[in-house]
Amino acid sequence: MDAALFKDGRVYENGRFVRRDVLVLDGRIAASDTPVPAGCRVVDLGGHMLVPGFIDIHTHGGGGVDVNAADEEGFAQISRFFASHGVTGWQCSILTDTEEATLRSIGYAKKAMAGPLAGARLVGIHLEGPFLAKEYKGAMPERLLRKGDTALFRKYQEAAEGAVRYMTVAPEVPGVVDMIKELDGEVTVAIGHSGADYETAIAAIDAGARAATHTFNAMGLFHQHRPAIMGAVLERDVVCEAICDGRHLHPGSVRMLLACKGWDKVAAITDSIQAAGLPDGKYKLGVNDVVVRDGDAVLADTGVRAGSTLTMDQALRNLVAFTGESVEKVLPLMTENPAKLVGLEKKGRIAPGMDADFTVLDDGLNVTATYVGGVCVYGG
Repeated sequence: MDAALFKDGRVYENGRFVRRDVLVLDGRIAASDTPVPAGCRVVDLGGHMLVPGFIDIHTHGGGGVDVNAADEEGFAQISRFFASHGVTGWQCSILTDTEEATLRSIGYAKKAMAGPLAGARLVGIHLEGPFLAKEYKGAMPERLLRKGDTALFRKYQEAAEGAVRYMTVAPEVPGVVDMIKELDGEVTVAIGHSGADYETAIAAIDAGARAATHTFNAMGLFHQHRPAIMGAVLERDVVCEAICDGRHLHPGSVRMLLACKGWDKVAAITDSIQAAGLPDGKYKLGVNDVVVRDGDAVLADTGVRAGSTLTMDQALRNLVAFTGESVEKVLPLMTENPAKLVGLEKKGRIAPGMDADFTVLDDGLNVTATYVGGVCVYGG
């Protein structure tokens, strides 16, 4: 039996920090009254905060690697990079591409999920497209956008052996609302890259859509006479993704989103690209050429914003600054909320029976160590 005792830390549980030890047995958190096995490995936290590991459900890469182009080592490199920023679980977001390229990415993602632990654990696949609106395509190649096609999704899901947990679609694209109904229970559907009117967006939510992709960005915005998709996702019981880098959303927009939705219905994401963690310069996002200036990623040909260079630890620091709230209140946005959304039942909280996925933070909210299943994958 592999056992580890995490001592002398401030442990985040049930929305507050408490002083106690955490025993981990075979990668899971043990009950507080479980006897500590003889010879148990001891991790001295030195008074730092022990919090649930960050979960990024929407990212296109980082540390120099683009998800669409990644092979097994590429996925391992992304995982190591994310671990250094406190991420313990992530979904790879495959940008709209050809069927051949998408199946290639799915194949390498599956190998990465089944392979040895390299850093943050790849927990699932996010398909961002191809069922998206041309008018709100963002960085999506227009020629590859398609009508709703349940058979194509199921082809991808079969190749992924069920690992596609999340998919972004635009409600107004022909066939999409029917597709959402057909796939209800098979995948978590988010709506985005869309100019859908209010009624069509509501129809998609009623059909089973449970989230909104990078809320406010690449979607039709609210007007008092035309609430649009924006009004629908603010009103209904869906989880809203938020890119909290200070570029995609003004701090006031972040506060408004939280006020409208409640703190349990917002999930912080990075939507990061391969340039995350690297200097300004020229990069790729799927088939696109991207230029990063002052940390801001845009398409080289149009200047349209193309993902971000955000990391999850910086998102935490930003959210605390933007909202003026405590780290205790902010943490669920990047732990429990995304875990619940995509069905990661054993992740996102520190409680008996949960996976021992931890991030260790100092008082400046800097990551000092990251553990996946009780195993140190960064720092320590």
